[in-house]
Amino acid sequence: MRRTETIHTRFQSLEIWRSTAATEFRVAGAVHATFQQSRFLTGLAWDLIAAAALLRKQGPPHSILMLGLAGGTAFRILRRLLPNCQFTAIDIDSEIIDLARKHMALDELGIEVVIGDAYSWLAKNQRTFDVVFDDIYLAGKTDVFRPQAWDSILLDHLRRAMAPGGLLAVNLVTGAGHRKMQSLTRQILCDSFPQVRSLTTQDGMNEVLVTGDSVATGRQLDSYVSSFADWRDRAYWERINTRKISR
Repeated sequence: MRRTETIHTRFQSLEIWRSTAATEFRVAGAVHATFQQSRFLTGLAWDLIAAAALLRKQGPPHSILMLGLAGGTAFRILRRLLPNCQFTAIDIDSEIIDLARKHMALDELGIEVVIGDAYSWLAKNQRTFDVVFDDIYLAGKTDVFRPQAWDSILLDHLRRAMAPGGLLAVNLVTGAGHRKMQSLTRQILCDSFPQVRSLTTQDGMNEVLVTGDSVATGRQLDSYVSSFADWRDRAYWERINTRKISR
């Protein structure tokens, strides 16, 4: 891949990288979104985000709320798997959304996109969704960071957005500098919900936590393997590891 452009939005400095097969948005040295011409999975966080949304015990979700959209990489996977699902996303950076429309075919995914601060929107929200996903990260000078730690107020807002039988999930960067946030979020979820599961992949540096009154096991993901035509997509899907998190 080669870098073709550097763009400074109001919230981040973003590099666009291209090859004949893919486009990437990179922020603070990390891939922030990716668009592949003929494939869906990457072995990274977006695979986990998509898989987490499918662990609803009652079956595939009919509506998903994503807090933080960027290039829509996870929704591209989910649109492949859930062609009739309603997608809603909140993102504060209108410029990155415009770039995703231009370079990553975002409009093809049929997402209801709301531009604004996701946490402020959530505080006023009266709608409910089968899956609520918090994937909010901002870019610092050398690394990404979560702008707000989970507390009782935020958790109440997230709970209110969950439909009966729904799931709540969060994407967490792992590794040095992120362990405190990871541990705190795990503890809050374990204290607040009957079940918490962790999704990881051997190729990535993220953990996705998914929780609710009832969360399906990783076996529920098996039926989706055949949805991917490319053998590499199927291989990445089968590498997703799901395990129960105990209090």
